[in-house]
Amino acid sequence: MKKFITTPHAPAPIGPYNQAVLVNDTLYISGQTPIDPSTGKLVEGDVKREATQCMKNLGAILEAAGLTFDNVVKTSIFLKDMHQFATVNEVYGSYFNADTAPARETVEVANLPMFVNVEISMIAVK
Repeated sequence: MKKFITTPHAPAPIGPYNQAVLVNDTLYISGQTPIDPSTGKLVEGDVKREATQCMKNLGAILEAAGLTFDNVVKTSIFLKDMHQFATVNEVYGSYFNADTAPARETVEVANLPMFVNVEISMIAVK
């Protein structure tokens, strides 16, 4: 059975998808871009600020589902420029214990929605 997870503390979807879908004990979180849900505007300035906002949005969705970053088992990071990997990795890594961090891939892409520099999605398990 599918349960749709939504929270006003993360950006509303900009297309035909949900913030997250819980199926049994697995939560699939849609890719989060650096939109500040309190303003509905993109966080701009540098990729560190963007990555931080992505992680805040993901954290809000995890919380709405009754989970934490400790429940995350898989992430996907999409970067507009792989030269920004170290900066994004630093922000991302601050949310996880290195010994128990989830599986992950990071890929460079030509463009992302609203031409942001980073988008991150997650899968978590209760």
